[in-house]
Amino acid sequence: MAKLKTGRHTSAIKAVRQSEKRAAVNRGVKNRIHEKVKEFKKLLAQKDISNASKMAPEIYSLLDKVAKKGTVHWKNSSRNKSRLSELLKKTINNPK
Repeated sequence: MAKLKTGRHTSAIKAVRQSEKRAAVNRGVKNRIHEKVKEFKKLLAQKDISNASKMAPEIYSLLDKVAKKGTVHWKNSSRNKSRLSELLKKTINNPK
């Protein structure tokens, strides 16, 4: 990048760089969550309750961390945890 003259817009240029970097990090974290949830649901579909039960706290922890950092809203995190625990509970109570 060429050297720019100093002025008001240099801070805006820096802000764009920072937001792009943060968005990339957030995208990676969200992708990791989606992959974990997909794997969790796959275990439930296969009725592998023991492994799913071990994986649930890992996912909850990950969701809590991203909510704390502000990557996702805390209500979004809470809702996802609730839905996953409900799925696990249904699978445990109805292991056909």
